[in-house]
Amino acid sequence: MNDAEFLAALEGCRLRPDQFGHAGHVRAAYLYSREADFAEALANMRRALRAFAHSVGKPDRYHETITVAFMALVRQHLHERGDAGSWEAFAELNPELFDRDLLLEFFPKSLLDSATARQIFVLPRCS
Repeated sequence: MNDAEFLAALEGCRLRPDQFGHAGHVRAAYLYSREADFAEALANMRRALRAFAHSVGKPDRYHETITVAFMALVRQHLHERGDAGSWEAFAELNPELFDRDLLLEFFPKSLLDSATARQIFVLPRCS
């Protein structure tokens, strides 16, 4: 499915859960970030993720810290490396974004696992 169809399916809650794993989240972050500044892209991502999680009966799956942190990482990669011209090219240029444990480079696991981090964005602790 092309990018517009993907976002429409996400926003319309028409994706199956198996169609929206980690790579789907990164794709959505990339697409929203290409369309708007960080604040608007993040608002769009939050809205889409919350609606999707609710539509599959798992509203508690939304995680604010992970959402904000990955949006920031995608945005940083876009700034530093460019959008590569397409989702597929961006994905190939930025394989580290598909590491589900990438945030552990910045956040202790215990912090990411906390109820607070699910509800609000929590800054990483300095070591």
